[in-house]
This record gives sequence, C-alpha cells and structure tokens, in this order.
Amino acid sequence: MNARGPEPPSAIHAAYESPLGVSLHGTLEQFLASGEAGKYAGKVQLVFTSPPFPLNRKKKYGNLQGEAYLEWLAGFAPALGEMLRPKGSVVLELGNAWVPGLPAMSTLALRALLRFLEAGRLHLCQQFICYNPARLPSPAEWVNIKRIRVKDSFTHLWWMSRTAFPNASNRRVLKPYSEAMHKLLAKQSYNSGKRPSQHDIGKTSFLTNNGGAIPSNVLTVANTRTNDAYQEYCRTHQLHPHPARMPQEVAEFFIRFLTKKGDLVLDPFAGSNTTGAVAELLGRRWLSLELNGDYIEASKGRFSHLR
Repeated sequence: MNARGPEPPSAIHAAYESPLGVSLHGTLEQFLASGEAGKYAGKVQLVFTSPPFPLNRKKKYGNLQGEAYLEWLAGFAPALGEMLRPKGSVVLELGNAWVPGLPAMSTLALRALLRFLEAGRLHLCQQFICYNPARLPSPAEWVNIKRIRVKDSFTHLWWMSRTAFPNASNRRVLKPYSEAMHKLLAKQSYNSGKRPSQHDIGKTSFLTNNGGAIPSNVLTVANTRTNDAYQEYCRTHQLHPHPARMPQEVAEFFIRFLTKKGDLVLDPFAGSNTTGAVAELLGRRWLSLELNGDYIEASKGRFSHLR
C-alpha cells in the first residue's frame, strides 16, 4: 500500500471501453508521464473529479495529509490546465477536514484550493455546495459523543478555468418552475416596484416563460440509493462497492452545465466512474483514470445496462 491506497500497475493501460469512452488503470502521475497524456492536450472540455480528501483517518482508498497533500494536489494543476480546451473548466470536489483530536475545522482543504489555483494560474469561476441531508453525523467524537458540534453534511465543489469566460450555460440545467411560478405566468401580473431590499422589480421581469428556473449553487442530493445498477452489479459479482461514490445528480449537473454533446470529459480520480457513466448517457466522450483495479472492475456495472 502507498499513500493513496493499492500499488498502481507497472504501466497505465486500458481496463475497458465503451462507445464513447475508455477507463484507464493507473495513476494520474503515470498518465502524465506517458505518451497518452500528450494525445489529449488542449482537447478536454471538462475535468470533473473528486480527489482523495485530506482526511485525518486513513481510508482504504488512500489519502495524504498536511503539506504533502497540498504539494501532491497542486502538482497536477499545470498539466490539467494544459489539457483543457481554451474555454474548458475544472470542477474539483473538496471535503471538509478537522484538526486531529480537536473540535476545530482544518483549513487544509481551503489551502489546497488556493495552492491549486495558483499553480494552475486558474480563475475561480464559482463556488458550489453539495448538501446531503441524509449524511451520517460526523465527526462522531464531537457530534455523537461529546455533543458539542452539529453534523458536517456538505462538501465544496470549486469551478475553475484558465479564462474568466469558460463555456457554460445555465439554460442546460434549468429546474422545473414552482407551482407559484406557474400561477404567476398564467396570471401575467404581479406587484412590481421597489422591495425593502431596494431592488426595483420591473413590471415584466418575471412574466416570461424561460422553460424553467435558474438553479442555485447549492445542490441538494440525499445520495441514499441502494438498488441502482452499480450496486446490483457489485452484489451479483461479489464485488465491494466504492465507499465514497459521487452522486449521479452532481455529475449530471456539471456535465450539462459546462459541456455539449461530443465534448470530452476527464475524471483523473474516477473511483466508481460515475463521471464516465453520466457522460456516456449524455452523449459526451469521456476518459477516466483509477489506480484500484477492484474499483475499476466494479465500475463496469455502471455500463452493464447500456450494452
């Protein structure tokens, strides 16, 4: 075992392919050092990934800590930036970390973000939060036992790009209108004028049907699935599912928001390969990397129903 988990294969290689993508077995370090990386220079529209978190407690899928984590993550920023198309994006999920033995949050995740931005010379386009209302209480010592903190139930997703104007359209991720909005559109009138906040609402500001409501930067996903195709495949083939799977809804949001059909999506820390499967369903090309062969074998279940 190394700092990130199982030992990588001696050389990066294709584990399996689909009509639109390929899963590579190996590390991002191996990929960047191989001739394969050069084939994708300037061709990736979206890097969407959740790297191992800087946790205080070791996990099976591996994690670095402290300054080593900062250097490790930031070291990939220049190369990933070079792989992007001129108006491509990077979306990085970073969870929260806590100071060992103390009921105090660590700033390591924030410092990792800043180091990554600086190393890659990237613009921070927007901050997103993924809120999981069904998440188990943690950190257990301070939430369940001492009862001096509330449960930590969200992670950050940081949207970055080499340009302040990357390709994006919120029209591709519109939410259904509320019942109240449908009534407003049908009525075609409302109380316009100044609000207590001093915002001046015009007479026609909200009377156009745009096909849906613009979503916020807070994504609420319970992530409680137990019988999806992936988990059923794992049970049938006696495989252990990945312990920290990316919710499909989150991957779908960013792939729709930041890419178009035919664009290339890269996930360099694929895990259960949610990114690749969602990209396939949405008609995007994809490339994933994962060092754990067991996780790769289990990820085939995400594509079993597509065959």
